[in-house]
Amino acid sequence: MESYKTIKGFAEAEITEKKSRFIAYLASATTEEEALSFLESIRAQHRMARHHVFAYILREGARVRYSDDGEPSKTAGLPTFDAIRYAELTDVVAVVVRYFGGTLLGTGGLIRAYTQATQAAIQVAEVVTVSLCVDVSLRIPYSDYDRLVHALGKQEVRIVGTDFGEVVTMKLLVKADKQSVLVRQLTELLCGSDAITVGVTYWTAF
Repeated sequence: MESYKTIKGFAEAEITEKKSRFIAYLASATTEEEALSFLESIRAQHRMARHHVFAYILREGARVRYSDDGEPSKTAGLPTFDAIRYAELTDVVAVVVRYFGGTLLGTGGLIRAYTQATQAAIQVAEVVTVSLCVDVSLRIPYSDYDRLVHALGKQEVRIVGTDFGEVVTMKLLVKADKQSVLVRQLTELLCGSDAITVGVTYWTAF
């Protein structure tokens, strides 16, 4: 997998169904500890709520988990999980808090409410694509700068820093699967590879 979708930070949305309040919280999480810590923080915030339904999908160990937290089986946790799965999100935890409004919703009503609440939170979340990337650093003479910037404008690359000292030092961010092509093109453009330094790969929003 060269890239995946997740959310940046935190999102919240609320719906009401027959006087029951469903408050959905969405957060990024890269480990099970982070996901469970987020769940506990929401539980502490809503101690008087009847249910704290949750679901999460993590890349680490391909870990997935969901809980109905007292709701009838497969009416709450699974719909919450399916909502984030259908949105193709990873490294995400969703918690849906329910304050009971006095009217039973039935199986279909619960599934619909938990699905809609989670979807509402996804809609307001900042979704980002995270890719396996690598830093490429360049040290070039000023005479090559304009030509290089023009060439980079045609590539799938991000210039993340430029320092104008005795020579121009540039830091580029490129997807790992595009690295070899970029380095080859830069080597041809600069007539050698002495000015090019390639870092280690890491996951980041691109």
